[in-house]
Amino acid sequence: MKSVAFCCISTGVFRFPNDRAAGIAVDTVRQFLKKDTPVKKVIFNVFKDSDKEIYERLLGK
Repeated sequence: MKSVAFCCISTGVFRFPNDRAAGIAVDTVRQFLKKDTPVKKVIFNVFKDSDKEIYERLLGK
């Protein structure tokens, strides 16, 4: 596996806070990519513009 995609898990009907979910996802992926792994590309799949803005801010885009 060279790439993986994540969606905003539990931020819809389960109402987990979007900012917190994105922060956990980005931090976890950054830590994972520091390890020796064949994964070279991670996609954060979002459904709302507000989620896109959160991820762009966290990723420095």
